[in-house]
Amino acid sequence: MPISRIAIGSPAEVGQVDALKAGLAEFISMLIFVFAGEGSGMAFNKLTDDGSTTPAGLVAAALAHAFALFVAVSVGANISGGHVNPAVTFGAFVGGHITLSRSVLYWAAQLLGSVVACLLLKFSTGGMETSAFSLSSDVSVWNALVFEIVMTFGLVYTVYATAVDPKKGNIGIVAPVAIGFIVGANILAGGAFDGASMNPAVSFGPAVVSWSWDSHWVYWLGPFVGAGIAAVVYDTFFINQTTHEQLPSADF
Repeated sequence: MPISRIAIGSPAEVGQVDALKAGLAEFISMLIFVFAGEGSGMAFNKLTDDGSTTPAGLVAAALAHAFALFVAVSVGANISGGHVNPAVTFGAFVGGHITLSRSVLYWAAQLLGSVVACLLLKFSTGGMETSAFSLSSDVSVWNALVFEIVMTFGLVYTVYATAVDPKKGNIGIVAPVAIGFIVGANILAGGAFDGASMNPAVSFGPAVVSWSWDSHWVYWLGPFVGAGIAAVVYDTFFINQTTHEQLPSADF
């Protein structure tokens, strides 16, 4: 089981050069992702004079987030693994692929990157609001929680299949493309209901800058639960299971 491989690490680990470089890479990747993703929503509001969301606006948001995440994951992959999401980091931790110490460093960098991106957007747009994630009028917190769990499960399962699984081979840009695609598709599915965050940092930055915290806990609990389930399922049935099946061949 993945839990047997969970590693705590040591406080000294976060001071190592490679860890600091990885944290910086996560900060920059998150800044890139949130600036483009949140910025696309602000641009839509400006073009429509803060009009109601339309199907075209939802498609634009999905495309902006998919493209930006593809880039953000790609530029960070060789340095930090290109997590660009506290939930992805948590999933990697549950599977024993990153220590708790380094996870905390990543989380701090990701949250800071999101806040800085939103501050830059607020300044560069002349004070426009960085809208926090919120639920549609007919959506309860429990509806949204299930949405976030299922969507983040799909995202982290994709991360495991294309980037974490040791059997993945040399697939180049396939992982960032697949990760961007699943986020874009999930925004098309859940964007009209709860904004389709799947990423606590993406929700955190706008909430801090606009100081709006309504139902904010949903955007933390849902992604972390979904990420944890995806990590346990993939690691147990497809990584560990395959390893066990291949053990007899070591005798040859």
